[in-house]
Amino acid sequence: MSQVLTLDSLPLFPLGTVLYPGGVLPLRIFEVRYLDMIGKCHKVGAPFGVVALTRGSEVQRAPTAEPIGEAFPDEGFHDVGTLATITELSRPQPGLLEIRCVGMQRFSVRRREKLRHGLWVGDVTQLADDVPTPVPEDLLPVAQGLGRLVERLQAQGMSEAQLPMGLPLQLDDCGWVANRWCELLGLPLELQQRLMALDNPLVRLELVGDLLQRRGIEP
Repeated sequence: MSQVLTLDSLPLFPLGTVLYPGGVLPLRIFEVRYLDMIGKCHKVGAPFGVVALTRGSEVQRAPTAEPIGEAFPDEGFHDVGTLATITELSRPQPGLLEIRCVGMQRFSVRRREKLRHGLWVGDVTQLADDVPTPVPEDLLPVAQGLGRLVERLQAQGMSEAQLPMGLPLQLDDCGWVANRWCELLGLPLELQQRLMALDNPLVRLELVGDLLQRRGIEP
C-alpha cells in the first residue's frame, strides 16, 4: 500500500488492545458514540481505525445529558493504528451491537479531533503493507509451532469462526506468523504496539522468536 494514500475524517476506536493486520477482533458495542458510527461503517462497507490507548479507558461515561467531546474523561492513544473492516454484525438487543472485524492496513494519524459525544476522528496516512518475506530456516520452528497450535485447537473441536485468527494459514510469511504470535502471547500493550509498528517483518519475527525462547515456550 502506497504511503501517499490518505483517509480524511476516519472514525477512530481507542482500545486497550492492538489490532494487527490480518488479525480478528470481536467487539461488543453499546456506547452511543460508537453505535451510530459502527452502523454507518457497516452499511457502506467503510473501515474504522483501531488505535491503542496510552491513557484513559475503553468505556467512557458522560458527566452531562448533552455532552460535547471535551466533557469526556481524557483519552490518549498511539499515532499508529490499524484499519478494521467489519465482517459480521448482529443486534442481539436494542442498544447493543456485536461485531467481528478483520485488521487491514496500518496507518499513521496526522491530525485528530474529538467530536460531540466523544467520538474521535482523524486524518490518517496509510502505511506500507509488510513486504512478503519467506520464513528463514532458523525461524522455521516458530512458524511450525504456530501451525501445530492451530491443529491442536481444531482437534479440540474449535471451528474456523472460533479460531483466534483467520484462515487460510500463511505459515511461510514472516509478517503473518509474527503477527499471530503477537496476538497469542498476551504481551504488554506497549510491547504489542512497538512490534505492530515495526516496518520490517523479519525483525518482528526474530523478536517473537526471542520472546518465545525467554518464556520457555517450545514452538
